[in-house]
Amino acid sequence: MLVNDNFSKVKETYLFSEIAKRVNTFKSNNPTADVIRLGIGDVTQPLPDVCIRAMHEAVDEMTHVDTFRGYGPEQGYDFLRQAIADCDYKARGCDIDADEIFVSDGAKSDTANFTDLFGKGNIIGISNPVYPVYLDSNILAGNGGELTSNGYEYIRFLDCVAKNDFKPQIPKEKLDIVYLCSPNNPTGTALTYDELKAWVDYALENKCLILFDAAYESFIREDGIPHSIYEIPNARKVAVEFRSFSKTAGFTGIRCAYTVVPKSIEVTVSEKPLSLHGMWLRRQTTKFNGASYIVQRAAAALYSEAGRLQIKKTIDLYLENAKIIREAFKSKGFKVWGGVNSPYVWLKAPNGLSSWEFFDYLLNNCHIVGTPGSGFGTMGEGYFRLTGFGSPAKTKEAAARISGINI
Repeated sequence: MLVNDNFSKVKETYLFSEIAKRVNTFKSNNPTADVIRLGIGDVTQPLPDVCIRAMHEAVDEMTHVDTFRGYGPEQGYDFLRQAIADCDYKARGCDIDADEIFVSDGAKSDTANFTDLFGKGNIIGISNPVYPVYLDSNILAGNGGELTSNGYEYIRFLDCVAKNDFKPQIPKEKLDIVYLCSPNNPTGTALTYDELKAWVDYALENKCLILFDAAYESFIREDGIPHSIYEIPNARKVAVEFRSFSKTAGFTGIRCAYTVVPKSIEVTVSEKPLSLHGMWLRRQTTKFNGASYIVQRAAAALYSEAGRLQIKKTIDLYLENAKIIREAFKSKGFKVWGGVNSPYVWLKAPNGLSSWEFFDYLLNNCHIVGTPGSGFGTMGEGYFRLTGFGSPAKTKEAAARISGINI
């Protein structure tokens, strides 16, 4: 049997398995310790009430012949696509129509599956550090090319470091595809309007496709930070946008997201123009049967007035948690980023400690679990990520423990 040998090219990070191993060892040696987990990117607050009611009503529909639904449209039901178009885009002045929106079971799935549309040999720009799925999905698809001494043949890492506020800088060379994530996971930083416009201008000039991950846009609170790349003029000619209800409304367990693929994006195949929208439509109708009707009803309920208020209340709670963590470390003299327009707090490990050395210090001295920055790329070495997704009580307790750090 022949297999996809690209699986052998993916570099194992062992990040979360190693975290689990170290935490389990600590708990075995310290069985009474109260370990506070601020490392995982999962949510802790329950679903909004409007979602629960909508799902109950949808389940009831499934019990009657005249309202039962089987297979739904692979692109998503019109009631949800139209709500997304009206509330997330047209309300912000973005020219996006409902039939350019594809509902799915997760932004992670979509960003990975979009590699199905790429040919081999594209030069792909990926931030470093960043969410690992962008890199790994391209390697598994064979888009990275051969392993090299500093990475992969067709991958160009965009180093995000302290001097550029952990934001990807526009390269001098031409990229065919670039991944941007704003607000960013793991660093928590967000691109301003001018910074994002510069990337759109670069893409227009170089015929580069931008894959824009806006999964955390609902956490943006400052002015001047775009919630969508389509707020930038002409972005619909060069950009695909991914969004998710996971962190917005606690859908990590029930799964719902969407991807916007404008009809105005054209690619060239054998010197003939081809619609990227049509390609994604074909991909989805071939390989995907659509997100659950019950879940899509829950997602649509979020666009009601009550739904919006309930979402804001939960996100404000997570942002307050992030602020508490951020301020706790700043008060101890740490260099800190994020935690303002994002649930993620990114900090520099003190006194030259490596990411894992600081992990061990926090675990053993404060009984707090975070995520070593080295797990997100080589430029994350020496840095550390914590999240605001814990409970308010646990977050405040963590801040109290942080105040006792002496290192």
